[in-house]
Amino acid sequence: MALRVGRIPFLVCAPFFHAFLGRESELCNVEFVDSPPSVQSAGLMDGSIHLSPASSITFALKPGAFVLSPVFCTSCSFEVRSVKLFSRYPIESLAGRRVRVTSQSRTSVALLRILFEMRYGIRPEYVGGLAAEESDDACLLIGDLALEENERGRFAYSYDLGALWQEWQGLPFVFGAWIISKGALQAPLRPVLDSYLQQTEQSILAFRADVKGSLDRWLSRYPVDLPRAVLEDYYRALDYRFTDERKRSLSLFLELSCRVGLVESAPALEFL
Repeated sequence: MALRVGRIPFLVCAPFFHAFLGRESELCNVEFVDSPPSVQSAGLMDGSIHLSPASSITFALKPGAFVLSPVFCTSCSFEVRSVKLFSRYPIESLAGRRVRVTSQSRTSVALLRILFEMRYGIRPEYVGGLAAEESDDACLLIGDLALEENERGRFAYSYDLGALWQEWQGLPFVFGAWIISKGALQAPLRPVLDSYLQQTEQSILAFRADVKGSLDRWLSRYPVDLPRAVLEDYYRALDYRFTDERKRSLSLFLELSCRVGLVESAPALEFL
């Protein structure tokens, strides 16, 4: 039985996976499944994957079913740069206006709703989709699409959701956590899981030690249309350490998600 690992083909996840590219066949009993965060979340929910750096809200969608890696997550130190609201109007003026929200990440959409309703006291009209349309007053983009939109400059206003959260709560936001199905904690998968997570930690360290070479490897599999300087600078904003501060931030986010009705409960964090 193979350990099914959800691999998100976004730049933000390159440090987790770059070291495995081209050598997947060398990993005994590990199978990678490529898809965006929302699909990874669904896979964790239905049991088709065992672990993934998925949208952090996934942990609360099926209480008791998952544990978290205590070591790493997907976070930032203030700005994240790849989860942004692009708008034709100031954010305070978006009440009742049309806001397109990505279907690729439940966490980013939940965070936007919390910010709108609890920080700014507004309720826009939400419509789904991946990219901005001419009729939209604003749009929420994530991942590589957000980084590309940063370079286009088509909107009068842009707001980094990581920065908005930290300004408001004084904590760095956790966009993704390594969520692990409890089904992977039993034999025969547990030793495979432990080995894989150790290799993932080494992958992150190797990426930090050689960003240029690691990016070359990643972009050969998952190319993007962005200047190289933008790509390398992007990783200065990211932080993959699941510190105590970030654990408090994730607990708070789940609590607020429950308050606005996005999840039924806010379970206590449970770690591997």
